[in-house]
Amino acid sequence: MQIEHELSLIADLKYEPYFLTVYDIVRFARNEGILCQGRGSAANSAVCYCLGITEVDPARGNLLFERFISRERAAAGDVPDIDTDFEHQRREEVIQYIYRKYSRTRAALAAAVTTYRPRSAIRDSGKALGIDPVIVDRVAKEHHWFDSSADLIRRFVASGLDPETPMIQQWATLATQLLGFPRHLSQHTGGFVIARGKLSRLVPVENASMPDRTVIQWDKDDLEALGLLKIDVLALGMLSAIRRTLDLVSQQRGEPFEMQDIPPEDEATYDMICAADTVGVFQIESRAQMSMLPRLKPREFYDLVIEVAIVRPGPVQGGMVHPYLRRRQGIEPVSYPSPDVEQALKRTLGVPIFQEQVMQVAMLAAGFSAGEADQLRRAMAAWKRKGGLQHYHDRIVEGMLQRGYDREFAESIFSQIQGFGEYGFPESHAASFALLVYASCWLKRHEPAAFLCAMLNSQPMGFYSPSQLVQDAKRHGVAVLPVDVTISGWDSTMEGDGSMAPVRLGMSVARGMREETARRIEAARAVRPFRDVADLANRAQLDRHDLQVLAAANALKPLAGDRRQALWAAVAAVPDKDLLRATSREEEAPALAAPTEGEDLIADYRSTGLTLGRHPLALLREKLLAMRLMPAEALMRYRNGQLARGCGIVTVRQRPGTANGVMFMTLEDETGSVNVIVWESVLKRQRREALGSSLLAVYGVWQCEGEVRHLVAQRLVDVSHLLGELPTASRNFH
Repeated sequence: MQIEHELSLIADLKYEPYFLTVYDIVRFARNEGILCQGRGSAANSAVCYCLGITEVDPARGNLLFERFISRERAAAGDVPDIDTDFEHQRREEVIQYIYRKYSRTRAALAAAVTTYRPRSAIRDSGKALGIDPVIVDRVAKEHHWFDSSADLIRRFVASGLDPETPMIQQWATLATQLLGFPRHLSQHTGGFVIARGKLSRLVPVENASMPDRTVIQWDKDDLEALGLLKIDVLALGMLSAIRRTLDLVSQQRGEPFEMQDIPPEDEATYDMICAADTVGVFQIESRAQMSMLPRLKPREFYDLVIEVAIVRPGPVQGGMVHPYLRRRQGIEPVSYPSPDVEQALKRTLGVPIFQEQVMQVAMLAAGFSAGEADQLRRAMAAWKRKGGLQHYHDRIVEGMLQRGYDREFAESIFSQIQGFGEYGFPESHAASFALLVYASCWLKRHEPAAFLCAMLNSQPMGFYSPSQLVQDAKRHGVAVLPVDVTISGWDSTMEGDGSMAPVRLGMSVARGMREETARRIEAARAVRPFRDVADLANRAQLDRHDLQVLAAANALKPLAGDRRQALWAAVAAVPDKDLLRATSREEEAPALAAPTEGEDLIADYRSTGLTLGRHPLALLREKLLAMRLMPAEALMRYRNGQLARGCGIVTVRQRPGTANGVMFMTLEDETGSVNVIVWESVLKRQRREALGSSLLAVYGVWQCEGEVRHLVAQRLVDVSHLLGELPTASRNFH
């Protein structure tokens, strides 16, 4: 049996303390109601599944335990690594539990060496040369993450500097030389080392800048080289959002509702996924994933496992995406060169997508042992840095030739292995993530209000801003109510019963609001309702800053009227100090003109980052139509190849390393979103418009292939100045 094989190997390698330590940490989290899940290669282990460390049953998948532990790996000094994700807002509780149990003399976090990237190199070298900080800031902001060091001179030119001057040339030279050098030591994301005795006898240790934390002065690679066991206590925002959603659903239903209560293989959930209606969910919410969903059309859980793994640099660079899609759609026949290879690749229609499949092909078709196959995987992960794959070429090709495969197929398999490079995705890891993908999608589909409320309370996290999450929820029929000092708590809440109960925004969305202030307001309000702003200020002990934050967020509206009246009342209501604190003033408020709808929208975005009013582009629609810029819902009806003009607020900019210089953008208006493709030639020609516009007009060609629709840009126009005309819009709104 697999479990006996694993237990025997674990005992031989003396890994029992490691497994039991991770089990103890997971048990603590679950006892405290902290959602957690193991992932990575550990999901190949039946022992991890039985201990409750991982959630994926390896017996139901394609078990390859040697991807996790093998004698060959142990002999090479490679220790097992269990990655465990915890709610990002409660991970500190888990960290402090480890310190309490093992003490700070025996447990410490690994360090991470932060190296110079282009922006930090530009800033530090410019500062060292005494260049004006304003100029340094301008040049640094011109340089984006995808720019190479060769682009540095262009960024100086774009910033209005003469690249021929000695100072600029020296600056560029120093900045380029700094790239990749260590800048400072920081904390690892969650790698713990726990020792039997004093840790300082093994490694140098220091106190972290955060209280009650200790850090090892070496990074994780150094620790692995020494063979020290590391336990990864990682943070995952979606776990916080899912746990909060489950709590809200439990409250609404009046009975506990847990992850295991989510019905499997729900048809309505897969309909939503196939339509790429995945804003805010886990993993499949990016532009690339949304583009893939209508093509792959997931209809069962294993499809989600493939979806998570296929939109990755490995499969993309290895040329595996299109062959898989053609086979899935029936355009290309599914074939296998032998029954052995079919055994490894049948689940992905003959196209290798996962690391485990590459290892299985090496074992089944080229005669590798399980440990040798894992060494191949390790070489794949490092081949770009160390060139460690070429010596496997003859072994793989000759091994396959000896077993009856033709040379062309053997060479193609080796090319695919190289294509994986350092980006191959483990199937076990994808399966762990797919569980959270399905759970978040089911909750978004069937409990949209609770899902939105939980996402707002779990910020900062995810791919989308609170504004985009609210706009998406409103399009799905969720009612969202404003911040109200007479009702709102610190967190957003649901008012009423049912899956479509309105969501009341919490005071946490108001920029500059402090949680302790919100708690004082809640406590004072629980005694009796507030009479007016002065009563609020006095009983909740609010200062001028607190009142102005609430007034700017329009949270004082029930007590003082519109924003302008509330701001006036807020200034007048600041309690006097010392002897005059108990006195009251009778002062009549002036009659201030009500703000326009446009002014209200701008104030909403400035104070909370979102608006519950009309979308800003609804106020500009007449002007945009006069410029022949069409709304998203109109573009969705265009035919393939039709010339099109769209305009929207830029909500997403992505430039994946595998996209050959192409930038993907998303424009949002009052009717929906439009996906835009900006080819490298257009990006080079109109870089400033592409990267600097808040409101962007795109002239191009509409492309439509099934459910996949996008606008291919030919010309970009920055129309951000139109947002400045919002204050004068809709003067009759009030």
